This record gives sequence, structure tokens and C-alpha cells, in this order.
Amino acid sequence: MPLLEILEYPDQRLLTVAKPVDTVDDGLRALIDDMAETMYAAPGVGLAATQVDVHIRLVIVDVSETRDQLQVFINPEIVEQEGEQACEEGCLSVPGIYDTVTRAARIRVRALDRNGAPFEIVAEEMLSVCLQHEFDHLEGKVFVDYLSRLKQSRIRNRIEKRARRR
Repeated sequence: MPLLEILEYPDQRLLTVAKPVDTVDDGLRALIDDMAETMYAAPGVGLAATQVDVHIRLVIVDVSETRDQLQVFINPEIVEQEGEQACEEGCLSVPGIYDTVTRAARIRVRALDRNGAPFEIVAEEMLSVCLQHEFDHLEGKVFVDYLSRLKQSRIRNRIEKRARRR
């Protein structure tokens, strides 16, 4: 399975709103496997298809310490949310940048699994944060969008400076 290229902020393709998945088939499962290999190698705890320039509503996460509990969310939707939590976030598309974002503390999510079967889960703590972060990617948002314009500008300059050094 090949590692996929992860788009980096401020790449305009990260602004693309993902389209629903129509068919869950072997091609989609192969993409899921490639995304998982890419996420684990990065290393990260979540990856949205948008981040690998595939603009469909697909997210994978693994917040386990053992890195062996991959969860797949096809056409996910948050159907309930409550509370609030502030957590420091990072992103594979914004490497080396971390900042605090406030999100719902508890969410209930409805989605399809890797075989197309519908399911619902309740997520709290790290899983809740990770899912909301990845679902934002499906809407064309990156976590830095929650930060002030000044912080966004500094982050963009830092990333562009790093890219020039490569």
C-alpha cells in the first residue's frame, strides 16, 4: 500500500467541501487502507480524505495508545453535541503548529463503517476533539481557521518560510 501525499496548509485544495460517498466498495476500502498507512506513518491520530486530495466524506481515526483501533467514518454527521472543552490541537496538514481550539465536549455521530453498515457512537474527550477536527476538513476547514487573523498570518508565514528552506 502506498503512502499518500498529505496536503499542507495553505493549499487551496484543503478548502474543498467533500461530497458524500455513493458506494462502499473495494476501491474505497483500498483508499481507507492507504489512508491508515499514511496516518500511522505521519504519525497522526486522524486523517480526512480531503487531506490526501480525495474530496469525499471519509474520515479515519485511531486515538488508542496501542495504535491498533482504527475507526472508519463514511458520510459522518454529528447528530448531537453538548458541553465545551478547550484542547491543544495539531494537524498533519499544518505540521509543527499547535494551538488551543474550543469544541463540544461530547458528540453523537452517525456514519457508515468500512463495509457500509450504519452505526452511531458517542464520543468524549480526545475522540470527540479528533472527530470534530477531522469532520471540519470535510467542510473545507482547518483548525487554524478558529484562530485570530494575526495567528493565521504568522502560521502561514512560518510554513512558507519552512517550504523555502526545503
